[in-house]
Amino acid sequence: MEHMELMFEDMERMLKKLKKSSYEEYSKEFTGRHGHFFEEMTSYVKEGEDKEDRAEEIGLTLTKDVREAFASRRGKINSGVQANLNLFMIFYVFPTLLKTGDEDARLIADAVCEAWAREFKGNNIQYTDYDTLYNSFRNKIFGLF
Repeated sequence: MEHMELMFEDMERMLKKLKKSSYEEYSKEFTGRHGHFFEEMTSYVKEGEDKEDRAEEIGLTLTKDVREAFASRRGKINSGVQANLNLFMIFYVFPTLLKTGDEDARLIADAVCEAWAREFKGNNIQYTDYDTLYNSFRNKIFGLF
């Protein structure tokens, strides 16, 4: 699970003018390009004796990789970038993880949420599955944008 920050390489494009049709397209693209990360995560947890420790390690690794990739020289992430990172996690990372159907997917998602909140103070994100998000769109997310 090296370089998990690569999952965020198209973040700006995949969040820009997000509509129901583009969300479906981008989700498929994201899964196709980065699905191996989620297979690695679930396999890593399965192989260990202490699943909670392994899930926590995934959360720490992901947040560390994201901080290193997006922080300024002072070690802080711009608030606009942080908001996009949070949204990207909610719209793409968590739904893709949950879509694996793996019995440990929620354990991993919980651990990532906890690590994210510790690493990025004031950013207590939650997760949901792809179908719930997809069905929340009318044409645009929540009919707002």
